[in-house]
Amino acid sequence: MATIGDVAQAAGVSRSTASYALSGKRAISADVRRRVEDAVRQLGYTPNAGARALATSQTMVIGLLAQFLEDEFAPAMLQYMLGVSNTARELGYDILLVSDADGTRALRRITDSRMVDGIVLLNVAERDERLPILRSAAQPGALVGLPADCTGVDVFDLDFEEAGRLMVDHLHRLGHREVVLVSQPEHVIERGGAYVWRLQNAAREAARARGITLHTVAASSHQPDVGQDLNALLDAHPGVTGLLINNEAAAAALPTVLHERGLTAPSDLSVVGRYSDEFARTFSLPYSSIESAPDRLGRMAVRQLVRRIEGEVAADEPHVVRFVTPELVDRGSTGVPRPA
Repeated sequence: MATIGDVAQAAGVSRSTASYALSGKRAISADVRRRVEDAVRQLGYTPNAGARALATSQTMVIGLLAQFLEDEFAPAMLQYMLGVSNTARELGYDILLVSDADGTRALRRITDSRMVDGIVLLNVAERDERLPILRSAAQPGALVGLPADCTGVDVFDLDFEEAGRLMVDHLHRLGHREVVLVSQPEHVIERGGAYVWRLQNAAREAARARGITLHTVAASSHQPDVGQDLNALLDAHPGVTGLLINNEAAAAALPTVLHERGLTAPSDLSVVGRYSDEFARTFSLPYSSIESAPDRLGRMAVRQLVRRIEGEVAADEPHVVRFVTPELVDRGSTGVPRPA
């Protein structure tokens, strides 16, 4: 039985190029496409999923493990899922989305049954129970999110420590001396959401070094509770001149809260969030923000995973841990603090 590798060899192209030429999921020159099609006819290759899996032991499917957790804002998670699925499609792979509450059992099921060629993990906890299973699986894995132990997997994440420092430094340069950082609910940290304390701890250190009073508040991830939390923190800290938002639900609720209180940014409060540009457009957020880069992180994870699947990365090549450098997107919501 002819394989896609045989077709690639006969056409004088790489295996991935032959796959793209047949799937139509990436632009391929007419000459290359013609050579691949000629090789298919000569070899009698049948490019259907069943034959491909039997012949090559590959499914051309990537497993995406993501959970819709009650303590996180679902629209923010969708941004990461789109980044993964769109890139997989561009590279000729389909996505098997697994959102089982029992992530360990689901991961074992799809790896043991060889349903997928590789795995992308989202919702990564500091000590994620799925990682021992992924490390022992025959398929490679890539993570969007930083665990305590990165052994045996490729890891991609935003540099949350630098994001916290950048947020504080930006308001410090404008002259702010009392600021509130609004974080995720406490139980996000308790279940291992290290990105929350990574940003928070770095922001605290930067504020202390610069003589800024930084109040840290955990807010809900749901309405109407998050709106009530924002009102409560503004009541509790009437002297603050800046808000740092590391909670997408709080960012989405803030325009309504400020409007109801008769406040505007930056005249009354300077605001800097941490979310994607797409998220800002979706919720019509006028606030400057640290780009969380879900699309970019998804692309990085999938491309590295496909390189491992297709043998472009040697089996003994070390796994990578790569951070996206945070960038501040200025939407005009920060300025010098209001007079005392």
